[in-house]
Amino acid sequence: MMIDETHDPARKSWVESANGHADFPIQNLPLGVFSRDGDSPRGGMAIGDMILDLSALALSGLLDGEALAAASAANGATLNPMLALGTGPRRALRKRVSALLSEGAAEKAQVESLLVPMREAEMHLPAHVGDYTDFYVGIHHATNIGSLFRPDNPLLPNYKHVPIGYHGRASTIRATGADVIRPQGQTKAPTADAPSFGPVAKLDYELELGVWMATGNDLGSPIPIAEALDHVAGITLLNDWSARDIQAWEYQPLGPFLAKNFLSTVSPWIVTMEALAPFRRAQPARPEGDPKPLPYLWDETDQSKGALSLELDVFLSSAAMREKGMEPLRLSHGAASNMYWTIAQMVTHHASNGCQMQTGDLLGSGTISGPKNGSQGSLMEITRNGKEPVELPTGETRTFLEDGDELSLAGHFTADGAVSIGFGECRGTVSPARA
Repeated sequence: MMIDETHDPARKSWVESANGHADFPIQNLPLGVFSRDGDSPRGGMAIGDMILDLSALALSGLLDGEALAAASAANGATLNPMLALGTGPRRALRKRVSALLSEGAAEKAQVESLLVPMREAEMHLPAHVGDYTDFYVGIHHATNIGSLFRPDNPLLPNYKHVPIGYHGRASTIRATGADVIRPQGQTKAPTADAPSFGPVAKLDYELELGVWMATGNDLGSPIPIAEALDHVAGITLLNDWSARDIQAWEYQPLGPFLAKNFLSTVSPWIVTMEALAPFRRAQPARPEGDPKPLPYLWDETDQSKGALSLELDVFLSSAAMREKGMEPLRLSHGAASNMYWTIAQMVTHHASNGCQMQTGDLLGSGTISGPKNGSQGSLMEITRNGKEPVELPTGETRTFLEDGDELSLAGHFTADGAVSIGFGECRGTVSPARA
C-alpha cells in the first residue's frame, strides 16, 4: 500500500463533479456493483457523481495486462472474481483508470461514453458474501455496554488479549437503502414472570466498518500478521442493526443470535486498500499496564500503520423531521482510531486456528465508540439503555429507533497533504414489523 501518483492532491479529473467531491474525488476510485433499468448488474468505479462501467472499459481497447484482467473480471453481478485476483491487478486498474480520468487525458472522448450517472443507477452488494464475522474491537463501546450491566467489572478479562468475534448471518446483509423491517422476537422484561413474543421495542444501530476479503487461505494454513492486509480488498461502512431486548434475553450463554441476524447494511462502495495509503497512521499506544498481544498478533509495521485517519458520523431523521424539511440530527461523531485491535489483527486471529477465509468474506469491526459523550456508536450507549432520551428538533424524543426513522452513517478519511475521500451513504429506514 504505497503512495503513488494516484494519490497526488494536485491531480484533478475532467469529470467536473469529482473535483471537490466529498466522497469520490479521483484520489478514491472505489469499487462497486451497479445496474441500470433493463441491464444486468456489473462492476463499476465511482468518480464524482458518475460511475465508470468496468465491463465496457474492458471492451474499449484502453486497457492491457493486469488492468485488463481486473476489469474483465468485474463484468458480472459480483466483484468476487476480480477480488480473487489479488492486489496487483487491482492496483494496475486503479493506476490506469486514474490516468484515463485525469485532466488532459487524450482518451477523454472515448472514456466519457463509458460513464453512467449515479442517479440512473441502482447499487448492489459489491460481492457475494460467503461468510460474515462480527468482531468487538471498539474498546469504548465494550466498556460502555459492560458498565450498564456489570458496573464493577465492565470489561471482561479476555478482551485485551484476544480480538473477540462471533459468526454472523451472511444471507441478511444488504446494500444501503434496504428496508429495515422491525424484527419480532422473544423477549422478557426484567419485571415479567415469563417471556413474550412480538415486535421489538429496543431497535438499535451499530456504527461499524466492514472489511472485505480479497484472497483467502488454505484450510489449516494461518495468515501471518505481516501478510494479513495483502488478503484484504478494502473497507465499507457497516450498520449492524440490533434488537437490544432480544439480545438481553438470548445472549447467555452463547452470545448474539436473533438479535443481530435480521439485517446488516453496508455502504455499496469498497474503498480499496490502495486508496487508503495516505490515511494509515500509527495504532494508538495501549494504556500503561495493558498486556502486549501474543507474538502471532504483533507486528511492528502494523502498529506503525495499522490505524486509519477516519472520522465517523451518525445521523437520525424522523418521519416528522423529513415532512418538515428539517436536516437530520447528528447523533455522534468519532474516530476510527478508537479501535483497540487493527484490521490485520482481526484477519490474522480469525485464521489463526486454520479457519479458511474466502474471497468476499465480510468482517465487521464491531461498534466504534469514543470515550466521550457525543462519540458513541449506538443508541444503547447514548441513551444509557433508554434512561436518557435524545430530543429531536421536532420535540420528539428517542430512546431507541421508531418506525419511520431513517438512520445514516458517514465516514471521511482526512490527512495532511491528502485529498479527503469517503464511502458514500450507508442508510436505512425503519418500517413496521410484518404480521
